[in-house]
Amino acid sequence: MNAKVRLYVDHPLGAGQTVPLDRDQAHYLFGVMRLAVGARVALFNGRDGEWQAEVAEASKRSGVLSCVEQSNPLQMPPDLWLIFAPIKKARTDFIVEKAAEMGAARILPVGTEFTNSERIRQDRLQAHAVEAAEQCGGTYVPEVAELQKLSGLLDHWPAERQLMFCDEAEVGQQLFLDVTQGEGQAWAILIGPEGGFSPAERKRLHGMAQSHVVSLGPRILRADTAAVAAMTLWQQKLGDW
Repeated sequence: MNAKVRLYVDHPLGAGQTVPLDRDQAHYLFGVMRLAVGARVALFNGRDGEWQAEVAEASKRSGVLSCVEQSNPLQMPPDLWLIFAPIKKARTDFIVEKAAEMGAARILPVGTEFTNSERIRQDRLQAHAVEAAEQCGGTYVPEVAELQKLSGLLDHWPAERQLMFCDEAEVGQQLFLDVTQGEGQAWAILIGPEGGFSPAERKRLHGMAQSHVVSLGPRILRADTAAVAAMTLWQQKLGDW
C-alpha cells in the first residue's frame, strides 16, 4: 500500500534507514494528517529517490519513520535554469512553485535595471519549491539561488549554456518553436521584469553568442504567465515532455 502523504526530508534514505522528524514535521503528520504508528509516508530528499516509510514513533513534537522500500528512483530534471526578475510576493511565489513543478533544475532570481523588487526571502522561496515537489510527485527539488544582479550573472555566463531570451520587444516575431538545435545541451530561460529590459540590457543579451531571442506570441504576457509559457515551449521542444 503506497502512502498518500509525501514529505521532503534532509536525511539519507535507504532500506531500514530511520528518519527522525522535527517538531514541524511531527505536527503536520500527527496533528494535521492524523497519522498513527504503522501508517505509511512517502519520503524523498532529492538524492535517493522516493521511499515508502512507516511511522515507528509518533508524538506531538517528534517522531521516527523507518524506510521500507523504494517506490520511485531519483528522476533528475533537464539541465534547465529559470532566471527571472522578482515581482510582487504572491506572483514570485507562483513562479517558483511552477518552475519546480515543470522541471527546472535551478531557479535564479535576478535584479535588472527596471526590477521593482530589490529583495527576496530565499529561504521562503526554497520552501515553496519543496512544497511544490511534495505536491507534484517529484523526487528532485531545484535550488533557489540568492538574488543577484543580472549583469553579474552575465559576466560569468558559462560558454556551454544556451540562453532562451524572452524579449517582450519581439512580440509577434520569431517563436521559440523555430529553434531546432540544442537538444541535450545546458539551457537557461530568462524572463524580464514588469518594466521590461533596459536598452543596454537588451543590446547585451542580443549580442551574446549563446542567446536565442524569442517571442512568446502576439501579446505581452505578465512575468508569471511568461515563465510558465516559456517553460512549456522549452519542455515540449527540448525537454523531457
